[in-house]
Amino acid sequence: MTVRRARRALALAAAAALAAAAPARAEQADRDKPTQVEASRMTSDEARRISIFEGDVSLTKGTMQIRADRIVVRQDADGFQHATATGNPVHFREKSDPRPGQEGVWIEAEAKRIEIDEKSGRVELFDGARIVRDKDEVRGSYILYDQRSEFFSVSSGQGEAGARVRAVIQPNKPAPAPSAPKKPEGRK
Repeated sequence: MTVRRARRALALAAAAALAAAAPARAEQADRDKPTQVEASRMTSDEARRISIFEGDVSLTKGTMQIRADRIVVRQDADGFQHATATGNPVHFREKSDPRPGQEGVWIEAEAKRIEIDEKSGRVELFDGARIVRDKDEVRGSYILYDQRSEFFSVSSGQGEAGARVRAVIQPNKPAPAPSAPKKPEGRK
């Protein structure tokens, strides 16, 4: 392999790995941040458009962080990536964009396998799936998150005795009412 092809393969692998990140609407500023990947091994097959990172994989891009044993990234003909991260478990953390009147919140997820489809905006968590957004938490055997519509679907394990979906949802705290203006002293 020539030096030029090796550099191109490494660039493709790094670009593909960064696309693996997004179980929530990431901070828009994250798109402009460099991607840093550390792993024990990396292989890339340009002909098949696949890159594999193995061995204590750590990927960071802005606020987004993924820690996994293995991340496999495939790129389709249109340039969209599909990533599968596996581990015991895979850990994901990212800060969302702020909403009107609110700060961005941290989203943390974990599962034994996380699949991210950049084209459809779908994130799927398998086996011991858990997502924490701010202080709300959902757990199940499988979680589907559609990033575009912010739709969640959580399922318990099929056929597992006592398997249940679990959720902890914090109460909404209304914003404090503005206090009445104080009257100047000495006036009645």
